[in-house]
Amino acid sequence: MSKVFVNIGLSLDGYMAPEGMTIENWEKPEYKNWGAQWGALMGWALNLRYFRENLKLGPGGETGPVNDMARYTMERTGANIMGKRMFDAGERSWPEEAPFHAPVYVLTHEKREPWVRPGGTTFYFVNDGPENALEQARESAGDRDVRIAGGADVIQQYMNLRVIDELEIALVPVLFGGGRRLFENLREPAPRFRIDRVVDTPVATHLRYVRD
Repeated sequence: MSKVFVNIGLSLDGYMAPEGMTIENWEKPEYKNWGAQWGALMGWALNLRYFRENLKLGPGGETGPVNDMARYTMERTGANIMGKRMFDAGERSWPEEAPFHAPVYVLTHEKREPWVRPGGTTFYFVNDGPENALEQARESAGDRDVRIAGGADVIQQYMNLRVIDELEIALVPVLFGGGRRLFENLREPAPRFRIDRVVDTPVATHLRYVRD
């Protein structure tokens, strides 16, 4: 059976996204700093050659172990699951060729026909809960893996279902002081993980945990 994994960036104080990073606050001046905070969190990824190729940002970029990890993450992923908030922000900011190149299942109450994008990405809108979304994602993924892309509340739902096999976290030395925490709202007993790999760089520590 395919594995279910999380692959995210995380601030040093445990936030996946800064305060105010929602579609409703996109243009509000009181939240204008969230873009800089998000850039500080994910700058390591945007400097990788693989990401630059995938997002069509132009030539160049860093190679090496972290770049190889990013490529492996995308190549192993046969389907993705995300929440409506993440989709709304991405619909506004992703390029026309969305950077997933695989089916994406969006947890939402909104009823909407599948949204087909160039490059192999199709967004499916799932109205009947995380278990159903995972069942569909596993079927689409085949012998490849399912990535729970975010946001924090969606990851928490799958943590509480005890279906996540691996956590891949890029821990970045920035402090948000507020926003959306990753490890909240978890039910006991929480799943147990062990450290599988650590790749240390000046801009992020890449941690991989696997289920015990």
